[in-house]
Amino acid sequence: MSEHPSTGPTAPATERLPVDPPQVSSPATEVIGVPDQGVPTAAAPTAAAPTAAAPTAVAPMHPSDAAYLPAATPSATPLPGEPGHGRPYVTIVLPCFNEGEHVLQEIDRITAAMNASEFTYEVLCIDDASTDDTLEVLQDAATRYANIRVMPFRRNGGSGTARRIGTQQAYGEIVVWTDADMTYENERIPDLVRILRDDPSYDQVVGARTTEEGTHKWARIPAKWLIRKIAEQLSNQTIPDLNSGLRAFRREVSLPYLRLLPPGFSCVTTITLAFLSNQHDIKYVPTSYAKRAGVSKFHFVRDAYRYILQVLRMIMYFDPLKVLMPPALWLIVIGVVKAVVDMVRHPFYFPASTVLLIVSGIMIGSLALLSDLVVRSRTGV
Repeated sequence: MSEHPSTGPTAPATERLPVDPPQVSSPATEVIGVPDQGVPTAAAPTAAAPTAAAPTAVAPMHPSDAAYLPAATPSATPLPGEPGHGRPYVTIVLPCFNEGEHVLQEIDRITAAMNASEFTYEVLCIDDASTDDTLEVLQDAATRYANIRVMPFRRNGGSGTARRIGTQQAYGEIVVWTDADMTYENERIPDLVRILRDDPSYDQVVGARTTEEGTHKWARIPAKWLIRKIAEQLSNQTIPDLNSGLRAFRREVSLPYLRLLPPGFSCVTTITLAFLSNQHDIKYVPTSYAKRAGVSKFHFVRDAYRYILQVLRMIMYFDPLKVLMPPALWLIVIGVVKAVVDMVRHPFYFPASTVLLIVSGIMIGSLALLSDLVVRSRTGV
């Protein structure tokens, strides 16, 4: 969260903070996902050599995010994305917190699947200030696999913080989120990436789970169904799996929404609703879901409450009318009906409750309109 270690150069030193490399362009370099067009020869003077795609720039990091990372240390050999190693097409962000017992098995699964594919890649392993030997296991893996990049946090930030910073610091054009607890079918990561490569109409591909094997199963299933239905109603979209942790998306599309990600588990819900609310198409691919290895960090009451709040927050952020206008109209309608009944029963008498219903509806409706004006006047997200 050993198969065939890479025969390329190894990285004995763990990278602490990735540095944006200078742009490198080479006509002989093949860009993954683009057919090789060959290099023109001297016999064809009118043909121009194809140019390599512009390298992915590391997004600027907010000072609060930079506080999680230690000072940068030099690496003895080029790491993925650095000059001399090549620019990967896929970055797999793997948050790890106390996953030392099984994270190496997860890395083996991921690297085996990616090595068998046609994509260049890096696995960005983020140690979220683990209290066990997770960091040592990751550092050892970095010396055995050329495509591993380790980013240790100085303090625990949560899975959302790890995914946000990992996406910002990714070198790949396509970013994959997954977990290190052996629950997801990480062997299918290349399939998700191929969909994005072959169909530009989709900006995100989500592994929609067909089974539920998590803790508190008796309560999670109805709670997740209710939260998903609320999200579908507010977003006017069908969402087979709202909070799947296995997904691939275009990094450039996601960058404006990263600052909205909360630090906890609801980050996956946030990125789903952010894409849907801004007309970015998502494709759902059925996938299985296994029982996790190790101890779950999910707290049912606390995290379910946060999920509901995050759904409402995201819809409020992008379309406040859907959240505020329905209760406003209901209050006004109930108040008017009650006023008519009161007038019939007691002419020219309006109880305070009737006035309160109507005034409350008008106030909430006014707030909804003002919020909508603010949303529509924003130049960015």
